Order: sequence, then C-alpha cells, then structure tokens
Amino acid sequence: MTESTFDDFVQGRGRALLRFAYVLSGDADLAEDLVQEVLARMYRRWDRVTAMQHAEAYVRSAIVRQFLSWRRRRSAREAILAEVPEPAGVADPYRAEPQQRVLARDEMWRLLAGLTRAQRAVLVLRFYCDLPDDEIARLLGCGESTVRSQTARALARMRTILGQEAAHGER
Repeated sequence: MTESTFDDFVQGRGRALLRFAYVLSGDADLAEDLVQEVLARMYRRWDRVTAMQHAEAYVRSAIVRQFLSWRRRRSAREAILAEVPEPAGVADPYRAEPQQRVLARDEMWRLLAGLTRAQRAVLVLRFYCDLPDDEIARLLGCGESTVRSQTARALARMRTILGQEAAHGER
C-alpha cells in the first residue's frame, strides 16, 4: 500500500467528505466522527479501495452505512441547529438576499432534523448528491421502490411540519 495515495486522497477529498457527512448528519462533531471512522477502516485496505473504479463513491457509501448503523444511533433526538426567527418566504433561495438565504437554509436544516435517519439519507443522496434512485438503492442496500417511498414519506413529513407551524403561527 502506498501511504502517499491515501494521504493525497484525504487531503484532496477530505473536506468534501466532511461536508457530505455534515449534510447527512446535521452535526459537525458526528460528521467528523463518521469520516474519521470510515477513513480509518479504509486505510487498512486502501489498495483494494483504489482498485475500484469509483473509490470516492465507495467511501461515501461507507459513510452513509455508518450513519445509518444502529451503533451510531443516539438516545436523544438530534438537536435543532438553529431557530428561524421569521419566515423565510423565499421563492428562489439562490436569487435571494444573503439574509434570506441563511433563513431558508436554517429552515431546511430544521426540517431535515425532523426526519428519520433513512429518510434523511435518501433526501441527501437525491438532492445533495444528485443521485438517481437506482444508485441510491444500491448504496443503501434496498429496492428502488423503497427509495421512492422513503422520499415521498420524507417530503410529506416536511410538508406536515410546515403546515403545523403555519397553523400555529410559528416559523
């Protein structure tokens, strides 16, 4: 094994892997733990990993599996990262003012925190990583119909949360 290729990979792609784990988990400390644990396991067999056609995809799937693992479950619910002081009300967050983009992002974090780990993983893989259903199914070890149903349930749950907040005058 060439240690330099592993070091090069970590230096070149480490930040992207950390961002991916953060979007997946919503917790900076957990994201660091996920990436560190997966990379420590990958180091021992790096020659086999780099022999694969898409080494980074393999590492990302290991991060997802570790995130979904029962050993990673916390007894307490995930904490809400930020309270949104006012409704974002932004039709297109990419064309909004910086403050409105921050509010929209905070609202998305809060909504993602209300989902199960599996639902969150499916949404992150679909909308953050832009993967099709068949690749998500392969990564998660389930059927495409499961991916579609998890996506539908996650989006329905997010709509329900928004509807409840609107009915109570929150957000």
